[in-house]
Amino acid sequence: MEKYRIHPTYNGKSVRMSYQRQREVLEMPNLIEVQKNSYQWFLEKGLQEVFDDISPIEDYSGHLSLSFVSFTPPKEEEAKYSIEKCKERDATFAAPLKVKVRLFDKENKKEVKDQEIFMGDLPLMTRTGTFVINGAERVIVSQLVRSPGIYYGIEKDKFGKKLFSCTVIPNRGAWLEYETDANDIFYVRVDRTRKVPVTVLIRALGIGTDEEIIELFGDEPKLRGSLSKDVSHDFESGLLELYKKIRPGEPLSVESADSLINSMFFDARRYDLARVGRYKFNKKLHMRSRIVGHTLAEDVVDEASGVLIGAAGETVTREMADEIQNCAIPSVTIQTEERKVKVLSNLMVDLTHYVDCDPADLGITENVYYPALREILLQFAESDDSEALGEAIARSAAELVPKHITKEDILASINYNMHLEYEIGSNDDIDHLGNRRIRSVGELLQNQYRIGLSRLERVVR
Repeated sequence: MEKYRIHPTYNGKSVRMSYQRQREVLEMPNLIEVQKNSYQWFLEKGLQEVFDDISPIEDYSGHLSLSFVSFTPPKEEEAKYSIEKCKERDATFAAPLKVKVRLFDKENKKEVKDQEIFMGDLPLMTRTGTFVINGAERVIVSQLVRSPGIYYGIEKDKFGKKLFSCTVIPNRGAWLEYETDANDIFYVRVDRTRKVPVTVLIRALGIGTDEEIIELFGDEPKLRGSLSKDVSHDFESGLLELYKKIRPGEPLSVESADSLINSMFFDARRYDLARVGRYKFNKKLHMRSRIVGHTLAEDVVDEASGVLIGAAGETVTREMADEIQNCAIPSVTIQTEERKVKVLSNLMVDLTHYVDCDPADLGITENVYYPALREILLQFAESDDSEALGEAIARSAAELVPKHITKEDILASINYNMHLEYEIGSNDDIDHLGNRRIRSVGELLQNQYRIGLSRLERVVR
């Protein structure tokens, strides 16, 4: 191997002499630039996302609505003192954040007024990636956290029996934790509360009777075990049973229970996967990655076109799995050594399978939610205006790539856990760096600003 002599390395204007003998595989990133780029993202996009989440704020009567129209990012020229003066005077290097708000009177159907308000001084980052707070330079340290996603685990009890668990972790919102015990009872914990049979959660999602649950998931032993421990028997009793565990001591009503479940999981303001979370959810729950190499126990037919995709007895290839996934087939029955099992899809499909376009041009960077896409396609079923279709898809990007968990995600995650014992799917190492992410300065500031604006929302009401 060629030996390298002492040679110069350059980092900006700095020159250092390197004594290393091996080539650098990966160039050292500019770590200060990472901090600066993250803070710049916070000023340009992060703040806007928070305002979009909070806006509009409505009073309890529903007559008045307060919207955040726009804001002016703070600039260095607007700071009261320079960096050097701030250090001398023990001051904070900051600039004013001004927001334009609009008060709308719904009762009289007229705008009351537009006004620019002062929201406070926002600390500015210096060119070296630091902040000057009360005259002292401070640094916000990035955090290494578990990435949003779905993580499965397999452990053995003292008798050698396999126990299967799963944790559904959002970026912001309630956790779901599944576990099985030695008696093959399948439990779930919602938001770190006491565990309940998983069928209680399934009923609360709208699959009410025992027959409907077994028809959806197949006749699974773990499901039978959970049904034997489940005191609820329909949608309403399942809702109330789950509500008792999440809000113990509060008066029971179907309306408040239904409202709680919807806001806890399906409200983008309270439940957020972030882009990385949606990517990891899709990667884990995609049907294609779970059925490749397995044998079909029943024919798979595209309901929309009537075309046979795969016949019973065939081994699923990658191409067939892609076709099954993108045709939004809700479930596929496959044959294992022990029994037939039913694999559920989370109904996320490739947009290009339905629309001839570049998804990136429409602001779509991920697979899309088929029920939302189907509604758009039905609206343009008799039209050949591809431009109007593209605009409709771009407008509905938030619904097509939901940042919150969907009902199909939850059902598919339960289904995945049931089938780990049949070697359908795989377990995860939560400590692997591929399952962790950096939470840098921009995101940390955004989270704090979101907390502050949530308090402001309660005060304004």
